[in-house]
Amino acid sequence: MSYGQGGQGQAPWDPWKPGSQQPQWSGQNAGGTPDWAALAEASETRNKRRRLLFIAGGALATVAVGAAVAVAVVSANGNNQASNQPSNLPATADIPNSSTAPAPSFEPTSAPPPLDPKDFISSAKKDTAPLSPDILFPGTQLTMGDRVYRKGPTADTKKCASAAKATLPTVLTKNDCTRMLRVTYVKDGVAVTVGVAVFDTEAEATKARREADKKSIVASLSGNGVKPFCDSAVCRSTTNVYGRYVYFTLAGFTDGKNVTAKDTKVFTTGDDLGEFAFRQIRRRGEAQASAAANE
Repeated sequence: MSYGQGGQGQAPWDPWKPGSQQPQWSGQNAGGTPDWAALAEASETRNKRRRLLFIAGGALATVAVGAAVAVAVVSANGNNQASNQPSNLPATADIPNSSTAPAPSFEPTSAPPPLDPKDFISSAKKDTAPLSPDILFPGTQLTMGDRVYRKGPTADTKKCASAAKATLPTVLTKNDCTRMLRVTYVKDGVAVTVGVAVFDTEAEATKARREADKKSIVASLSGNGVKPFCDSAVCRSTTNVYGRYVYFTLAGFTDGKNVTAKDTKVFTTGDDLGEFAFRQIRRRGEAQASAAANE
């Protein structure tokens, strides 16, 4: 017995198959009752095909989304830059094209080199500041460390040879010394005279310093409470040069005692005053350089 629709030999209706015809229901089959088994089988077939279509459609959608993402990644990395490296470049339309206009130029600017203080004390043409013993050695006393020296007499002469002894007068005259300034300091029975010989140029001063020997000494200066010293006794002397100035020291005891290598107090006094003379000459150059820089 057959419960197929549309009669024996006729295929059941399939909505997914082209050419399949839906049967016309008259409300009853040959026996007056619908073929429920055939209907259930057709419904199950339709549901299976619908599920397959859903699965296939979802797969196609996933592939399409993946392709779109891949295209986006390729577009973002079209400049061969890794996708995890951010790019701050502007859009192509915003990047300026190379221009034939000349690059901006700027005038070179630089601070002028600082003035060299020694230049101002190396030539009489530039060393024009006032000069005297009290200007070069100001005040009534000098403090070096914990040592305090009392200032004694001062002297200033253009006859350099008259303020020198032994071989020094000849050296000063030969090299055209123009002026000799002297000052004496005293402390605890030790006195030291500082003599500063002035020349027109550094070259003359350097030559005079080179020609001076161990017997080229400045004449000691006494008075103003300082007893005569180093007239006949052995004393300690030094000679140095800076710029156009040659400066000397002569240190000894005020009681006429000879100086020996053990008398460190005399050596210290002479070194202190020699250092002070150098500092004062250098400060003279610094002051003139500073004044010239501010003009």
